[in-house]
Formats: sequence, structure tokens, C-alpha cells
Amino acid sequence: MRAGDWLLLALIALTLTLIAADQISGGSVQTWIASDLPATGREFGALLGWVGWALTPVIALPLIAALWIVIAAPPALMTAALVRTSVIIDAVNRAIGDAARWFALALVLVTSLVVIQRYVFGVSVTKLQESIIYLHALLFLLSSAVTLLAGGHVRVDIFYSRLSSRAKAWTDLAGVYLALIPMCWLILDTSRTYVGGAWRILERSRESDGLPLVFALKTAIPVFAVMMIAQGVSMAARAALTLADRDTPDEGLRDDAPKGAL
Repeated sequence: MRAGDWLLLALIALTLTLIAADQISGGSVQTWIASDLPATGREFGALLGWVGWALTPVIALPLIAALWIVIAAPPALMTAALVRTSVIIDAVNRAIGDAARWFALALVLVTSLVVIQRYVFGVSVTKLQESIIYLHALLFLLSSAVTLLAGGHVRVDIFYSRLSSRAKAWTDLAGVYLALIPMCWLILDTSRTYVGGAWRILERSRESDGLPLVFALKTAIPVFAVMMIAQGVSMAARAALTLADRDTPDEGLRDDAPKGAL
């Protein structure tokens, strides 16, 4: 089993545990969620914000290394940090992507079930219908980073394939720091009030019998942005290693994909 499979099983086990605990305790888990979860989420979000600021040097490390290479050979400690950063980010995003791939199967099965219920039996279940939206959104948002790792994003490639490896590395660095990271930062900044408002009221479906997890679904937006920033840093780290004539941690990339390409 892949790491993502274990991650998904852990999330399922946690969900079932909370449901069982709520049943045993007579609804105390739901009471805590309704009363304390918004405040807990706000505090946890603030903590993650500070963690993000603390990791800013890691985001800048590949760029610093690339500029250092222009002047002199980078220290061994710096190249080791680049390799380690890339390996960790790739492993985390690959695990999340492996877990998200099951949403594709679930999307097909649930959609088929909804169609059969509606057009064969004349039954309509709101929760099932809304779960299609959840599965579709989570599939794309949580698998985008690993797709970038595998070079699977659609792009217009006119000159890139003709460049040398060093020119490709500089192009990747420019793309990451001038396009990818600023755009993801804009998504993070503009989604704060959108997601924060959903958490304050624990937003749920507008339908009385719909899913009560709209706030959790909206949380996938900043998660997507963070994952893409992290994967961009990994790409930039591999580009810096290429400029330093060092081996890059390309394990897991598709063989026919242009490595590190935007």
C-alpha cells in the first residue's frame, strides 16, 4: 500500500471513531463541534500562519542558492538542504495525491448511483448529489501539486523544450518565483475572509438535508495554494541543484515528463 492509502485509511478511522464517540457520549462531540470548533479552527489557523512565516527562508532558499551559484560554488550544506527540502515536499504531496486518487473512483460510483436512483427508481438523495461536488473539488484541488510534480499540467511549450538544461533551470526558477508563488499567495490572501467566514458559522448546505461540511470543503482552497507553493519550492530546489551540477531527487517523476517544467 502507498503512503496515501494509509493516510486515507487513517482519516476514515478517525471519522468513524468520532461518530462512535458521539453515539456513546449522547451527542457531546456534535455539541463540542457546534460550540468550540470555530474558535479552535481560528486559533489553529493563526498558528499555521505563523508557521508559514517561519518557513519563509525555506521558500527563498532555492533562489538564494541560484544567485549564490552565479558567484561561486554553493556550500555542501546548502545543496544538502535543497535535496532534503525537495524530497520531503515531494513525499508529502505524493502521499496526499495518492489518497486523492481514490476520489476519482468514488466520483464515478456515486455519480452512477445518483443517476440510477433518479431515473430508474425516481429517488433523489441530496447528500449523495452534493457529495459529487465535494469529490470533484477535492480531487482536483488535492491532486494538483502531485500533478505538477509529474509534469502533468497543461502548458504552452514553444521554446522550453529547445533550451539547455541550465536554461530550463533558470526558466523554472523564474516561473516559480514570478508566477506560481505570487498567484498562490494571491489565492491565500483573497480566500482568508471567504474560508474564515465559513468557519465562523460552520457553513453547511443550503438544503436542510444536505451535507453540513461546506466550511471543510472551502478549506481545501488554501490547502491547495499551500501545496502548490510547496511544490514550486521543490521545483526551484531541483532547478538550483541543476545549476550547481548536482544530482536532483527526481524519483517518482514520470519518465517521459519534462522534469521541473511549468
